[in-house]
Amino acid sequence: MEIVAYGVLADEEPLLRDAFDSAFAGRHELRCLRLFLDRDTAPTAVGHEVVLSSVNDTLDAEALRSLAEGGTRMIAQRSTGYNNIDLPAARELGLTVARVSSYSPYSVAEFAWTLALAVDRRIVRAARRTRDFDFRLDGLMGRDLRGRTAGVVGTGKIGAAFARIAHGFGMRLLGWDVAENPDCVALGMEYVPRERLFAEADLISLHVPLLPGTHHLVDAEALALMKDDAVLVNSSRGGLVDTDALLQTLRAGRLSGVGLDVYEEEAGVFFLDKSLEVMTDERLARLMTFGNVLVTSHQAYFTRDAVGQIARTTVTNIEDHIAGRSGENVLVRPGPA
Repeated sequence: MEIVAYGVLADEEPLLRDAFDSAFAGRHELRCLRLFLDRDTAPTAVGHEVVLSSVNDTLDAEALRSLAEGGTRMIAQRSTGYNNIDLPAARELGLTVARVSSYSPYSVAEFAWTLALAVDRRIVRAARRTRDFDFRLDGLMGRDLRGRTAGVVGTGKIGAAFARIAHGFGMRLLGWDVAENPDCVALGMEYVPRERLFAEADLISLHVPLLPGTHHLVDAEALALMKDDAVLVNSSRGGLVDTDALLQTLRAGRLSGVGLDVYEEEAGVFFLDKSLEVMTDERLARLMTFGNVLVTSHQAYFTRDAVGQIARTTVTNIEDHIAGRSGENVLVRPGPA
């Protein structure tokens, strides 16, 4: 059969095809589309039993209904997050939904540190200056991280990898999560209430999933608790941060730096070329005006290692579906009639 993949990036496609060819050896064909999957584009999947979705697709009830009516029986999400999929609607429609429950945690943890160091040491501003042969150091002063406090919000695999790097810098570690990670405790991490973490940390990095209970976890109250010269990094999900509250905080001259690889309204913007268009998202445009804010386009996961793992796990999920197996990555599976 032919399997169609949506939202496939140019650098992703060879890795996805390699994993596909290795597993299926010509038994199934893969069709890769740059097109994002939503209620308007779902009719293009007619006749495809298996559809591969991306994190920026919008699979609401209407889109899922269109897929089901067109013959789709399985949606394989090529990411860990799945907040873009209406799971109750998928269950009601009899669709199987699977995801990639884990991949290289180092890709995201290392990129979070890239953002943290870039804003702390004013790397982007310095690079822009030197390209214009302006070699002054005014406004470029950073600070040592050794001896300062790193607050890790979410200490799963990615948060733990971030914490190990912080430990290597010689930082004091504070953590917040629903359960303590023994690996982080072994590094000397102290688990504390969220309010204390925000108040004491010099660097805060977010590594929790986006759930109803974590939506706008970093709100006006949390931002008010942070030190005026703290650094905030979000490489998890945009909805964790209340953008309006963050803008108010930045306008007040607070926070030394902010590194964002995700944004709560990124759908329809990130992964696309908007350079010839007027940016109608005023909040995103305002964020870009602050010299101490660095925004990247959801690329923390984007390493050859991580994308290769994602591709191979996605293929395994397809194999499980075809064989009638329910693996650990299945989010929704039709029950008995």
